[in-house]
Amino acid sequence: MPTKERRLQLHEELCTILGSRNVYFQPSGTVKMKYPCIRYSRDRGMHIRADNKTYIYRQAYQIMYISTDPDNEVVDKLIEHFSEISYNRSYVADNLNHDVLVLYY
Repeated sequence: MPTKERRLQLHEELCTILGSRNVYFQPSGTVKMKYPCIRYSRDRGMHIRADNKTYIYRQAYQIMYISTDPDNEVVDKLIEHFSEISYNRSYVADNLNHDVLVLYY
């Protein structure tokens, strides 16, 4: 499947998990996000190599769930839904809670 189609498929899955269209792919600084939301961007991928060739490449995405509520079920839903996802960290900025995950998709 081409990269763009695969990313659009991921976008729709994230919208379904969140239960809204507040999902943003690499938004510019002028985009006014509505919370709670998922913000995601391309990250460093994973290469599986042998014989000086790449046999498998998995695109990585940084998935960030942003909400005013520190307790949420969305992160648990993301972890349950995707098999190649890991929780990275959490932090608070501008009175918003950020949960960061890394997804290979």
